[in-house]
Amino acid sequence: MSTHANPLLATRALTLRVGARTLVDQLTQPFNAGEIWCIAGANGAGKTTLIATLAGLRAPAAGHVEVDGIALRDWKPTHLAQRRALMPQDVRDAFSASVLDIVLLNRYPHLAGWGWESEDDRIAAHTALAQLDLEDFAARDVLSLSGGERQRVALAAALCQQAPLLLLDEPLAHLDLHHQIACLEALRRWVRDAARTVLLSCHDLNLARRYATHALLLDGRGGCHAGPVRDVLTAARASEAFGHPLALIRDGPHEALVPALAQTDDTHDS
Repeated sequence: MSTHANPLLATRALTLRVGARTLVDQLTQPFNAGEIWCIAGANGAGKTTLIATLAGLRAPAAGHVEVDGIALRDWKPTHLAQRRALMPQDVRDAFSASVLDIVLLNRYPHLAGWGWESEDDRIAAHTALAQLDLEDFAARDVLSLSGGERQRVALAAALCQQAPLLLLDEPLAHLDLHHQIACLEALRRWVRDAARTVLLSCHDLNLARRYATHALLLDGRGGCHAGPVRDVLTAARASEAFGHPLALIRDGPHEALVPALAQTDDTHDS
């Protein structure tokens, strides 16, 4: 069903509303192979709502979403799952199972016949675990893992699905800095190795500026900025979106967005 003439993902005049609030207004934007997009914005700006809509789990107020140039409504669920993988924000393991079996669940779109996993499916699962340095966890009970470890297993499961479009809602939550960077490095390699696209929501603007190629900054009022990450996540635009003044500091080749120093009044009442 796919065609290389179209972006992996695109929005066409997409409008999202929650109650009386408009979160996204008339967004038309392609998301192309080889790109890593950070969806940024303050709490409540609409990041999770947008990702759910892009995944086809929520209907927009207007407009539509396309995968490979085909509207989501025209995809069969199994075929769509072969092209699009989703990692939701809340990772909850409801039953006892090995980490390997949890990751193998995401092979469902590729199963045939009686639905038993093949050797290729097991290779895909072990490869995904290796990409996140989780090989030693394969036999562990997922319920014995910490929140951060479960988060990494959930990302491995999404990679195991081998869909070229990956939608990740707060994939770095619960992770320490070391594992945040390791996950972002793995995603960078995953995109570079094939014609793939990643969209992820992220609160750390500096990690986004370092690892994302593009950014979509939501203001929570329907407006957004989209484009190359360093053109979008500027001090001025981020300050407006987050409601707090930010400054861009530089140290040689390194840059960081930090809260601006508050102005102090040195005068004292006599």
